[in-house]
Amino acid sequence: MDVGAIRKALADVVRDEIPSLNCFGYVPDDVPEPCFYSGEVEIDFDKTFGRGMDEIAVTCRLLVSRADDRSGQEALDKYLAGSGPDSIKQAIETGRGAPGQSALGGLADDLHVQRVQAYRQYLVGDRTYYGAEIVVRIIGRG
Repeated sequence: MDVGAIRKALADVVRDEIPSLNCFGYVPDDVPEPCFYSGEVEIDFDKTFGRGMDEIAVTCRLLVSRADDRSGQEALDKYLAGSGPDSIKQAIETGRGAPGQSALGGLADDLHVQRVQAYRQYLVGDRTYYGAEIVVRIIGRG
């Protein structure tokens, strides 16, 4: 699987579903808020016999303004809901495609938003944001 293309495709599906988010398929140097980006990647090769299926876990980040504690966390919470117009989970999972179709426009066989973790403050440069990590599991041919 093409890791760079997958990271970009994740940002693209979120941007298409939630246009109010600034989305990147890479870790940006400057964070325009609110911001979603594809970060770290873990790859488990050969999940089936031979050179079969690989599994990739992409840790994405969602960062919002820390203008004040309550409004910043409320903004973050709306994106972390399991469903709804601002749900990151729902937006990413539109990338699965219709039944029988490949995920992310043919880049993978399937994907699933596995979990949200590390809900906390993040320091980027000299600015602090409220944020969380979203772990996306992607499977496909190696």
